[in-house]
Amino acid sequence: MIAPDFERTDMGKIEIAPEVIEVIAGLATVEVEGVAGMSGGLTSGIAEMLGRKNLSKGVKVEVGQREAAIDVSIIVQYGRRIPEISAEIQSNVKRSIETMTGLTVVEVNVHVHDVHFKSSDKPNEDESNGRVR
Repeated sequence: MIAPDFERTDMGKIEIAPEVIEVIAGLATVEVEGVAGMSGGLTSGIAEMLGRKNLSKGVKVEVGQREAAIDVSIIVQYGRRIPEISAEIQSNVKRSIETMTGLTVVEVNVHVHDVHFKSSDKPNEDESNGRVR
């Protein structure tokens, strides 16, 4: 993806790479209490196993000249209210990107891919019949 021209000044132009916007959105997402992590699929999992921390994991952006649309894929902590967490993510991502880049964020879509259980919260399953104890 080609980085769009965001600003032209007397000294030249200012460009922000889409990857920078992904990192901002990812950091703004994990700041929200109740987010256990980001869900980025197989390729980001392999990168993390190789020792590289991917700060844009689980984030997709579409960037125009002045606007951006963001998709974040998250893992929620068990027992948390998903609608409240999602609304807070939307607000935090929008505010962070608009403040840091000057772009207008037209939408922030939150995709919940999993629920994370603490070991004490996880239901015990009887392996012989699949029932929860």
